[in-house]
Amino acid sequence: MSEPKIAATTPCKVVLEAGKTYYYCTCGNSAGQPWCDGSHKGTGFAPKPFTAEKDGNAFLCQCKHSGNAPFCDGSHSSL
Repeated sequence: MSEPKIAATTPCKVVLEAGKTYYYCTCGNSAGQPWCDGSHKGTGFAPKPFTAEKDGNAFLCQCKHSGNAPFCDGSHSSL
């Protein structure tokens, strides 16, 4: 698998907790989008860990083409 699966063409609104580490799905196969559930095994993809800088809402990319992953940058609009 060289290209990620497009999980959705809209971002996912999530609530993040400052200081907490999250594992973002980069392959698009996870059933629990946008979070990694291990479905990437054997694909060459790996989860993207990130630590929330502040409490609050965030919009995470589900098309897996954002240049600012895990955050949505609107790339889905050109797919």
